[in-house]
Amino acid sequence: MKKVQSFFTKLLLVMAVISICLNGLGMFAKVHADTAAFQMDARAAYAIDAESGQVLYQKNATKRYPIASVIKILTLGVILQDIRNHHLKWDQKIKITPAVAKMADDWHFSNVPLVNGEEYTVRQLVDSMMLVSADGSTEALALADAGSTAAFNKKMMAFAKKAGVTDIKIYNMIGLPNGDLGEHKLKGVDKDAENLLSAKDVALISKYLVEQYPETLDITKQKFANFDVTKDQQYLMTNVNALLPQNGFAPKNGEIDGLKTGNTDRAGKCIVSTGTFAGRRIILVALHTKGEWNDQSKMQQDFYNKLVDEYQPVEIKKVSDLSAKLTSVKVKNGKNKNKNKANIKLTKKTTVWLPKNMKLQATKPTLRVQGDDQKQLTAPVKKNQQVGSIKLHIPGLPDFNIPVSTSQSIAKKSMF
Repeated sequence: MKKVQSFFTKLLLVMAVISICLNGLGMFAKVHADTAAFQMDARAAYAIDAESGQVLYQKNATKRYPIASVIKILTLGVILQDIRNHHLKWDQKIKITPAVAKMADDWHFSNVPLVNGEEYTVRQLVDSMMLVSADGSTEALALADAGSTAAFNKKMMAFAKKAGVTDIKIYNMIGLPNGDLGEHKLKGVDKDAENLLSAKDVALISKYLVEQYPETLDITKQKFANFDVTKDQQYLMTNVNALLPQNGFAPKNGEIDGLKTGNTDRAGKCIVSTGTFAGRRIILVALHTKGEWNDQSKMQQDFYNKLVDEYQPVEIKKVSDLSAKLTSVKVKNGKNKNKNKANIKLTKKTTVWLPKNMKLQATKPTLRVQGDDQKQLTAPVKKNQQVGSIKLHIPGLPDFNIPVSTSQSIAKKSMF
């Protein structure tokens, strides 16, 4: 009897150990599945494939924060827009006022020297704004373009709206607290007020800028440029972007060609970088990064290196590349009972980043159509009408939704 009891005791113990192990494995599997491929030591971050819009990483991405001199991306957008519209010219000369000269001579800010009464071309001022974040140059450009801080702010808001960004706070073109602009500050606004945008906002504006104004990258990829302060004084500007080719934090197997850094006490160290990897343009935003400037650059370098090492872009040409089961969807209330299904197609071809050696079918694609019933459509349905999306589940990355449309029209069943 004792032997039998001993046997059952041991059996129960073994079963308990097996149960614990299996539960442990289940917990590990869940943690592993939910773990992001990338980790960024920043208050907020957002990374996208610029062409497809696929989100590669996000952290507090929609919450608004101060972004310091990163706002100069938006400032540049307005200037390039107005050059294209012939409101400004590259070789146009802008005369420096005492207030702008005072801003440019203040050692507290990022600057190149600007002399009161001297004239500088739009090109000179733009280069200094984007390469070394010159605050005086930025102020000179905005005032020459719009006449006042408030008027230029309206232009910035309008440009942001074109990029799909509306819920933001804009106080000035530089990225400084309002009070630091002296006589050009906004009246009736707190002196500590700073521009507030989310990491996603910044990414969308950057995406729109480089797509609509590709000359942006001809500016931001410059490593060096000379600035003629006076006829006898020249200032050599060195681009502060440490990720540019041949710089200390240049990523491997890709090339960075922009975009902007920034820093204030409230905003902390911020950075937006962009470049091409595996033939795809990536935009990476990080706000209020931890540590020093080198830590910030190393963090972004690590992101790009890991992306190329562990992931690859895969083209999706048609729905059947994902699953043959998703090529059609049920339609209720159709005129013809024999046509109770609509064929589904991609709204446009797209490319998705996947872990290397992973097949498209392994992303567990699921179709969701518009309307209360996400599994079927309701007639009438028009040909080429966008009717929903296919969601892909990608290990280490956020889910990716691919828009789909119908291949034919289906009329609604008549009541008579």
